Amino acid sequence: MKRVLCFFASLVLVSCSASAQQATFQDSLLDHLAGNWVLRGTIEGMETTHDIACAWVLGHQYVRFHEVSREKDAAGRAAYEAIVFIGWDQPSGEYACLWLDSTGGGGLSAQAIAHAKRGGNNIAFLFKGQDGSIFHTTFAYSRDTDTWQWLMDGEEGGKLQPFARVRLTRE
Repeated sequence: MKRVLCFFASLVLVSCSASAQQATFQDSLLDHLAGNWVLRGTIEGMETTHDIACAWVLGHQYVRFHEVSREKDAAGRAAYEAIVFIGWDQPSGEYACLWLDSTGGGGLSAQAIAHAKRGGNNIAFLFKGQDGSIFHTTFAYSRDTDTWQWLMDGEEGGKLQPFARVRLTRE
């Protein structure tokens, strides 16, 4: 009888523990972002090349990418570096993005966080600064070529001002 009670107590504990864990986030579009990439294109009118490593992290809840420019600053460090997390915000039914980079951007602010709805193979994030500035970052996946295009634009007076036009190809 004691064994039966122990078995049922263990079963209840395991069931409670499993139900308390958050379900794994599954996203067929973001699955295509996982891997190693080379980013090439123009940022602020200058040709650039960056290396990007993307992986699912934190129990498959977020895609994290680590972006490092091949260009160096005067001290020999990467001229640009970013760590970005993209996940799913269940209450809003949208993607959420946290973009942290070496430009500082005045610290962790509302400008580092964006939301987006999926449109086919595109995810168009909208970053809003506390100063009223708006920055658009669109990730567009091409299934035919297994590449990503990133379009980044500042918004001034309701008009988009191109900031970056880059393409990611698998390393």
